[in-house]
Amino acid sequence: MSDELNTNNVGWKAELKLGFSYSGTKTILSKRVHKGPLTVQRPFYPEGGVCHVYLLHPPGGIVAGDQLSIDIQVEDEAKALITTPGAGKFYRSAGQQALQTVSLKIKENATLEWLPQETIVFEGAKLVSDVRVDLATNARFIGWEILVLGRPAANESFNHGEALLNWHIFRDAMPLFIEKMQLDTNAFFARWGLKGYSSCGTLFAVGANQANLEAVRLLIADTPRQGVTLIDDLLICRASADKSNIVRDFFEKVRSVIRQDIAQQQPYTPRIWAT
Repeated sequence: MSDELNTNNVGWKAELKLGFSYSGTKTILSKRVHKGPLTVQRPFYPEGGVCHVYLLHPPGGIVAGDQLSIDIQVEDEAKALITTPGAGKFYRSAGQQALQTVSLKIKENATLEWLPQETIVFEGAKLVSDVRVDLATNARFIGWEILVLGRPAANESFNHGEALLNWHIFRDAMPLFIEKMQLDTNAFFARWGLKGYSSCGTLFAVGANQANLEAVRLLIADTPRQGVTLIDDLLICRASADKSNIVRDFFEKVRSVIRQDIAQQQPYTPRIWAT
């Protein structure tokens, strides 16, 4: 896939619907429906009963006019972890937006870890990303979004382009957290924004407590451009850096210290992240 301007008026339209159910001994992928270039590899079980799935987008990147829709439902008692085999990419646009919508529904006593690898937003890209998380009363969730604006390794900054990032987290149909973030050239360079740092990210964890907050504060210590807060049982971590691996490493450490309490699982790093 080239990073040149897209001049086509019609992009890919892709849909993926997954359902996870608890079978009594493990979580199974009980529903899998896809249209267009969006699918998953077969599930596997490196931790026993937790169902691990890799989300695949064979074209390798998202261009102007593309519309991707992902719908995940985790039934009662089920435990699932979803990640990607590599970084996502949004390519430059001649004018059209690329749209990605993600709906994550987590039922009673179920757990979902939504852990895509970083997304690279090429200079000149125009994208809208909507993520909605709907949780039952006792559902648990760990998820993150890591962005790279421009391509620092190729000496590409972010002098034009726009990323509109919307997160909506609900519990029992009541809003727990709503955020609309606009990352454009002004936000990229401004002191009130990223101050030219090319990588940023947010981690969310529902089912957290004060002890988790204190553990993450100790982890951060005096490290600049990293922060954490707790709203009820929603833990929110932020980070920015000049390299995505710094943000990623921080989030992986946070996940390691909170995973036992929230997901009732020992720390575990998906092998695909090391390839």
